Amino acid sequence: MPSLLVVHAVNQPGGAELALLRAAPLLQERGWRITMTGPTGRRPSEAPDGVVWRQQAVGGLGRGRGAAALLAYGTFRSLAAQHDVAYLNGTVPARLLPALGSGALAGAAVRGLRFRAPADAAAGAPVDVRTIVHVHDMVERVPRFWGAADALLADSQACATPVARALHREVSVTGCPVDLDPPQVTPPWTPDGRPIVAFVGRVEPRKGPLDLITAAEAVRVAVPDARVVVVGDDTYDADPRYARMVDRRADVARVERWPWQAGGPGLLRHVDVLVVPSDREPFGTIAAEALAVGVPVVAGAVDGLVEVVRDGVTGRLVPPHDPLSLAHGIIWALQNGPLLRDDCRESARRWSLEAVTDRIEAALTGRVVAPVPAVDPADRARHAAGDGPA
Repeated sequence: MPSLLVVHAVNQPGGAELALLRAAPLLQERGWRITMTGPTGRRPSEAPDGVVWRQQAVGGLGRGRGAAALLAYGTFRSLAAQHDVAYLNGTVPARLLPALGSGALAGAAVRGLRFRAPADAAAGAPVDVRTIVHVHDMVERVPRFWGAADALLADSQACATPVARALHREVSVTGCPVDLDPPQVTPPWTPDGRPIVAFVGRVEPRKGPLDLITAAEAVRVAVPDARVVVVGDDTYDADPRYARMVDRRADVARVERWPWQAGGPGLLRHVDVLVVPSDREPFGTIAAEALAVGVPVVAGAVDGLVEVVRDGVTGRLVPPHDPLSLAHGIIWALQNGPLLRDDCRESARRWSLEAVTDRIEAALTGRVVAPVPAVDPADRARHAAGDGPA
């Protein structure tokens, strides 16, 4: 039975962690024995049965904390040596990659960071384990040591391109898995037949919920009965001042505010248009989840969102931080929503759990990772020319 070690950066699962947690049961069915780690070793509620959970420090998340990862090298070498594949799930866990290589640095990890000549050959020898680095972020600086990984993965082509260019290596795109038929949930609002325009996600500047609040009045001018809702919290305390501003302006603009809800994919069944006004988004899992239940998406024309949303087919792509363009996109999606549902559902199949797990397992075993089905070239050309449906 092949064994897989997955190193996560945080204890509370976010998008990067949930992708592997969702894929884990299917990998187990295919014969993989899986160990996952977090900085404290605390097992999250989302962890599937049968997945062993261990502690593995990664050096902290803040800028300048990478050097502290050196203190975790020895533990990681020992743990990785017990598995066939070590999967570094994100740019922060990727700090541990040098511990598995050869030379004085790896040897120092074995001896507790005493930098002197290796006491024996094994101290500086590489660990016999296949290594995967999965990039979930838009990165500006690509460490050269990532090139030592046996395989490099990314959530989107937007994530992959800067890494591939910097390292002159192939970076395979996996996407993030979505449930094509999520369980039903009860929305926090009382349905009354009026169309729901929703933001669902973390309330922080890069996600842009304030842009939707600013656009709300223009939307109601064209669609007077539209209800605009903002669902989510500042989960990681990214910008408490911004979160308070969202709450205040939502109240003034008659936008409904709701805290984060469990069962987000199922909640989207009660939404008519999902709005993802991000100015930076490596993939856009919530957008793919909306498409899976037939809900069109109006999103910022940035990064991975351009690969998820087909402009004029499954929603609209608009310039970020442009509330007027956002309002026009929402109005168009409300007017055309019923005509888009089948295309939305079909487009989301690219990100099914089975499809994404197939790509991940191909990387684990060293097979060629099948490319993600591309967006129709005609759609890309139309978006580039700015002449999508009015």
